[in-house]
Amino acid sequence: MAGSIPPASSALPFPRPRRPLGPAPEDAARHWYERVLGWATEPGAPLRLVTGVRFDVLDVPAEAGAVALRHLASASPVALGGGRMRLLVAAGSAEELPGLLDWLEWGPLALDLRALGAGDLLEAPAPPVRAVGAAVPRPGSGPVARAVQGAAVWLRPPEPGCDVEAVLPALPSFEGVTGAPDLVRLVDTVAAQCHRVRLRRMCAEPPVRGRDQPLAFS
Repeated sequence: MAGSIPPASSALPFPRPRRPLGPAPEDAARHWYERVLGWATEPGAPLRLVTGVRFDVLDVPAEAGAVALRHLASASPVALGGGRMRLLVAAGSAEELPGLLDWLEWGPLALDLRALGAGDLLEAPAPPVRAVGAAVPRPGSGPVARAVQGAAVWLRPPEPGCDVEAVLPALPSFEGVTGAPDLVRLVDTVAAQCHRVRLRRMCAEPPVRGRDQPLAFS
């Protein structure tokens, strides 16, 4: 039925995202990101956030990201959309990711894991309703449905007045404890989960006819 929430949304292994905007004007969302949060946006439509300035992003399958949530601070922003989870991490993390994966011995494997950093753009999730005073979305068009269908929403929205850099996962500091979540532990967790998701999908694929057939000799 049109407008109904897909059955898969009820099985998402994490809390329901905060209610996003309905058909709110783009300028209200842009004002919230630029003026309230102090985040840079790319001119034009659709609204996109500039990464590599105040934060980078780890883009992983939602199933893998859900397991990694325990390694994030409660105020660390997380977005969800199209079956993908976007974990905000400290600026510069995208550049460190390849070497970090090699050091953790995940480098040789094909993982469904990518990072957005300097020069990249992130689709801007719809701000929470309470942030811009938007109307409540129509029934049947709730946040989980939108996330499953592809629209980006905030699972854990950024908080105005919060220094986002202080709560983002970062590499340990050799000068002392920073208080930020450990990027190394986060990357190791999402890499392991990405690998498990990949193996599960491979096992679920139907066998290719003839692949395992014994050789016939005349």
